[in-house]
Amino acid sequence: LPTPPARLPYVPHLPPTALLGKVTATTFALERPCCVFDGHADASDAVWLAVAFANASAAFRNPLSRADVPPYKQLPTARSYMTLETAAAAYSCSAPSPPVLRVGSDTACRDQGREDPCNGPLPSPGPYRVKFLLMGCRGPKAETQWSEPILLRRAVSPSTIDPAPTGRGSAVVVIASILASLGAVLATAVLGALGAKVWGSLCHQGLGTGAFIRRSYRTHHIPPALPQPLPPGCRCSPPGLCRSA
Repeated sequence: LPTPPARLPYVPHLPPTALLGKVTATTFALERPCCVFDGHADASDAVWLAVAFANASAAFRNPLSRADVPPYKQLPTARSYMTLETAAAAYSCSAPSPPVLRVGSDTACRDQGREDPCNGPLPSPGPYRVKFLLMGCRGPKAETQWSEPILLRRAVSPSTIDPAPTGRGSAVVVIASILASLGAVLATAVLGALGAKVWGSLCHQGLGTGAFIRRSYRTHHIPPALPQPLPPGCRCSPPGLCRSA
């Protein structure tokens, strides 16, 4: 019987630093497992990445040879596949290499239907679990732990987007509308009160002026009385005395 692979304590994980496109709808990034296989790998060995749906990782079985590696195109039915075949020397402590690996970045796998294992886009949000497997010419030699479940972003179809705001957004819009209406009512009330006060002041001044005009009205002109003619047979001489003619 083949010797069981060594179980390494390393757990694959997403990069801890901020990274553009760390998780997308079809891909995710992994931190590169540097120094993990030192002491277990030979120059001819290769490191593979096993990808499985989270609920199928427990049922995954390590392939006995490269010919038994589950390909990408069987993921929908087998629920797992292996990809990112890399020389073990690339993961040594002394090897200069990029800090991250990207799973699901090779769109040619899906388009060309290649038979060889490839790194094709992931078909659904998952979640997925991954582990690294060191394989030699006689089969698996060492493996890491399975990662925690990795959930991809969900792509939303434009036809399913509701143009009307919902949930919290609609509540915010309603509250904003109510506040705007209250503000308009308050402003109208303030302006109305100021207008009434000004109008009342003007009317008060107008009434005072009118009353003054009415109180100081001018009487009709009455000419002074003229001296009445003396009755016949009466004349005045000297003035003030009257005697009969």
